Amino acid sequence: MGGILDWVVTLMRTVGAPGIGLATALETVFPPLPSEFVLPLGGYIASRGHYGVVEAIVWATGGSLVGALVLYWLGASWGQERLCALVDRIPLMHARDVDKAIDWFEDHGRSAVFVGRLVPGVRSFISIPAGIDRMPLVPFVAYTTLGSLVWNGALVLAGYELGAQWHHVETYVGWVGLAVAVLAAGAVAWFVVRRARRRLASR
Repeated sequence: MGGILDWVVTLMRTVGAPGIGLATALETVFPPLPSEFVLPLGGYIASRGHYGVVEAIVWATGGSLVGALVLYWLGASWGQERLCALVDRIPLMHARDVDKAIDWFEDHGRSAVFVGRLVPGVRSFISIPAGIDRMPLVPFVAYTTLGSLVWNGALVLAGYELGAQWHHVETYVGWVGLAVAVLAAGAVAWFVVRRARRRLASR
């Protein structure tokens, strides 16, 4: 992990904010490179004046979308069985993570693309069941962008504010991610119930 972080630091300092976009895209496709390290680190480097914090969030969100589209395409093209077999061959990755994301998608519907982006352990693979289900691209992009913006913005800002103590973000991110996911799921449920009530009232 130390070697990976050294490479990420060099990338961000050399390329600037686009470097955090590239690192985030890679992190989305290859979860062993965790966003809990990459994004706060990107925020810390922003605090050192290498690029702006807003610029970092925008590029990180763009990178997340690119990575999500790659996984969406893999899900649509390969299907669950072939992808699980592939994931099981990659070090530090497991097919059960794909199965978990598929179960999450089936339980929450298309809103899972938004909520799942906020849940560690699900966020990287949630694009795969969306691709398998052939979810329309426009809502997929919208939900992915919004969820990624919330997650990336929170972690980049945390690293920016903590400065040299950016690494402490990883300690708390699991609980924070869970809390955000619960709130987001509640908001989605409220929205669905409200829309259903309006339809019933109109009838």
